[in-house]
Amino acid sequence: MTIRWTYAFVDRPHAVLDPARAFWTAVTDTRLSEPRGTEGKFVTLLAEGADPCVKMQGVGSGPGGAHLDFCAEDVPAFVDRALRLGADAVSAHDGWSVLRSPAGQLFCAVPWHGESVRPPVVDGSRLDQVSLDIGPGSYDAEVAFWSALLPDWASLPGALPEFHVLRPPSGLPIRVLLQRLGAERPAAAHLDLACADIDATGARHERLGARAVARGPHWTVMRDPAGGVYCLTGRDPETGGLPNRS
Repeated sequence: MTIRWTYAFVDRPHAVLDPARAFWTAVTDTRLSEPRGTEGKFVTLLAEGADPCVKMQGVGSGPGGAHLDFCAEDVPAFVDRALRLGADAVSAHDGWSVLRSPAGQLFCAVPWHGESVRPPVVDGSRLDQVSLDIGPGSYDAEVAFWSALLPDWASLPGALPEFHVLRPPSGLPIRVLLQRLGAERPAAAHLDLACADIDATGARHERLGARAVARGPHWTVMRDPAGGVYCLTGRDPETGGLPNRS
């Protein structure tokens, strides 16, 4: 059940897919695959000279957000492990499955198709992390679930008490950050970009149609042209770690 690759999914409402696709392909220096699935709701962001690690999905209800796809050598074994650890099965498809974590966050188990070459840093930034936003009552159990589900990943306390990092083995493109919220609400997820210079990346994103909605000491919360929230974070875009840390 070894995880051989990961995808970050950008989930946005059908009505605003076009501006979302235009923005995220510009941000990641990619191009769109041919649409697939019902109503063409799925696309892959194709990177020149590398394997893709970002996909997009149109959702029919709600504001959208993000989720993870785990590419496993043995999908049924990964699904079985997730269920034994407390996940719920949402739907089963031909070769892949949709699951829900104990706190309610959706994720998928999918086959590995040989992906191995990580896309490069783009203008000093890289989309490299999915942040799971978890209410305080579910947070400890959710950290335990993801740590047990991904035993080959380093499970580490974050830079602040409300953060916990799951760092993948070398070569995998997407990290997982668990963030403990200050109040209870349904589990959700958003995308994080590692930025060598947050201000420069933020200015570029604003030129592409995003806007800043909040600023912290080492991060900026942004809203893309489709209304989706994501974060620019002060991390090394090569390693994903804090400056001078792996």
